[in-house]
Amino acid sequence: MAAREQTPSDPERRTAFADLIRARRKALRLGLDAFAERAVDPVSGTRVTRGWIYRLETGENVESPDYEKLCALAAATELPLRTLQDAAGSQFHGRDPVEGGSPVSVAYVRKLDKLDPEQRDRLFAFIDTLVPPDADEDQ
Repeated sequence: MAAREQTPSDPERRTAFADLIRARRKALRLGLDAFAERAVDPVSGTRVTRGWIYRLETGENVESPDYEKLCALAAATELPLRTLQDAAGSQFHGRDPVEGGSPVSVAYVRKLDKLDPEQRDRLFAFIDTLVPPDADEDQ
């Protein structure tokens, strides 16, 4: 699925990733140049440029970062890769991370993405036999 293009005037604009990068850079007390110097994927050597970071932080259009760029930004921010993946998924693809569940339920939800639609339907039908769909409305 292609990343949804966003413009600064987009009313549905999501900024989770840009906000995370900006806040973390400031918390580390790094300017754009110093932050960009740290933004290198330790495995592939992929670098994230100062210009891309600036455009991201100021709300200009940028392409969704690929895995290597996310690894580079994880190195620069000193945050877990999963944190950056969740924020990027929210901002660029409209996918919200699972929040509020126990670590076990979050792990199972992440595994759902690996199932094909038929497997997912069978799993949901099985779960519905254990916990009927309206049972969660009582809580």
